[in-house]
Amino acid sequence: MNQFLAGVIQLDSQDNLQANLDTAEALVRGAAAQGAKLICMPESVHYVGPGIREIAEEVPGGPTFQRFSALAKELHVWLHCGSIYAKSVEERPYNCTMVINPQGELVAHYEKLHPFDVSIGNGGPTVRESDRILPGSRIVTVDTGEVGHLGLSICYDMRFGELFRIMALEGANILLCPANFTLNTGKDHWLPLLRARAIENGCYVIAPGQIGKKPRFQAYGHSMVIDPWGNVTACASDRTCFFTAEIDLDYVQTVRQQLFTLENRRSDLYKLERI
Repeated sequence: MNQFLAGVIQLDSQDNLQANLDTAEALVRGAAAQGAKLICMPESVHYVGPGIREIAEEVPGGPTFQRFSALAKELHVWLHCGSIYAKSVEERPYNCTMVINPQGELVAHYEKLHPFDVSIGNGGPTVRESDRILPGSRIVTVDTGEVGHLGLSICYDMRFGELFRIMALEGANILLCPANFTLNTGKDHWLPLLRARAIENGCYVIAPGQIGKKPRFQAYGHSMVIDPWGNVTACASDRTCFFTAEIDLDYVQTVRQQLFTLENRRSDLYKLERI
């Protein structure tokens, strides 16, 4: 049997970096004590507030990486560190996720590809995340050999199905979607998007979220795990917490052998001929 427990951390991160990390560590310890082998955190795990350039860190090597590296090694777990602000070659930091193995080593990192740049007409708001965050340029998966082949994304990325299909074709069987999703969009879009990513690719989806009032919006929360058939197998209540959920990688193959969405692709025809 190819089964293990995943832990999911839900946080209300604010502008106190040390307090955020203290809370995250306590919840990681709780999930590990219940037997979780892979523990996943939300977007902006270490900080939500102004001055993100000033708190951006080196990856690896920065204080957040060092703390989570030591924690992964002590608890002998795989840590998916949601996302932190990481230094880049520009003034704008990356929104960066890290995967750390039970030896405390950084085995993968991914910078968010899709900035949330929107302009709503008729007097609506304009948001340009790309003014603050440098977009990444790599699609990243990592085969852990122990807790699945992980496909990495961050928040707004989940709206771009191409990204997840590429990761599934690359071998991913668990799609990680840490987020700080808004209440306004989350109430209508969070669950349908996550279920679609699971169903269309025959993958587990693990989506740790933020809760609470943030500087610009109310966070939606509803951290959850969805199986390859599209069933929500675990979901958090509206509080800072952790929960665990069983991941059965053999079930991924069972579902894929019923639907064949990866095998039945017509990549020979996937081009538009304008008439």
